[in-house]
Amino acid sequence: MHKNPTRREWLTTAATAAAATTITPILKAVPPRPLGVQLYTVRNILMKESERVLKTIAEIGYTEVEGNRTDLIALLPKIKQYGLKPVSCHIETPLITQMWEQYPDIKQMKLEDAIDSAKQIGVQYFTLAYIAPGARGDGDDFYRRTADRMNHAGELCKKAGMRMAYHNHAYEFGGKPRPIDIFFERLDPSLVWMELDVFWLSVAGQDPVEALKKWKGRVALLHLKDKAKDAPHQFAENMPADAFKEVGSGSLDFPAILKAAPGAGVKHYIVEQDQTPGDPLDSLRKSFNYLKTL
Repeated sequence: MHKNPTRREWLTTAATAAAATTITPILKAVPPRPLGVQLYTVRNILMKESERVLKTIAEIGYTEVEGNRTDLIALLPKIKQYGLKPVSCHIETPLITQMWEQYPDIKQMKLEDAIDSAKQIGVQYFTLAYIAPGARGDGDDFYRRTADRMNHAGELCKKAGMRMAYHNHAYEFGGKPRPIDIFFERLDPSLVWMELDVFWLSVAGQDPVEALKKWKGRVALLHLKDKAKDAPHQFAENMPADAFKEVGSGSLDFPAILKAAPGAGVKHYIVEQDQTPGDPLDSLRKSFNYLKTL
């Protein structure tokens, strides 16, 4: 695990260290798998306090981060400074859907240029994370086109030495046919990987373990966040803030989920909590401390 000298605050001076006859090192429990943070968790403080936020994430024990493409580009020097690795970037949705008019606040750019920018910061996964309710097109044909466009983006990513990925929410599990089933049939497993979010699977009434089995060999990234026991089942994303819980504090069976994950192909385990009751860094620490015991 990378250790930055600034983290050794218990050594007040070099002279003190030299005079000590024995020094007991600070040992941290290392989790059995690399754990990452989705920076959306700390979005309200990330840019204002990037130094403290990234330093604390590293001190907790996380080794990887995921964030939106532009934030990762802006923060890359500090991310590297604290020994963190950017493994995945969440991209601007219209790069895939091409419906730029639905996202007037996003600067339009070419897909190839976005892929190149992601390659430059060293991410492995170019991830479509969310399609807003008003930008889901004309039903089934929209999802078919979107799947085909993800396949095309996957080809470009493969040439660039990266991978395309798709992150689920709950809406994909509603309707007939369900968007998730269209994606399952139409996405090329050699070009597009899944980033399954266990919270949103459960919100949609799905068993995360069964989802991992269904997508066996096709899940590269796993989003870890817990769900309150009384949280509603629904296909919309307007969940109450208190539905989001630190990992190990809610209703999901994480021992079973983590046992099933390697067989599905999972390489990266990313903690995210959309809403936190207080300091999001405290919530990230609580989730980490639970996960390192599994």
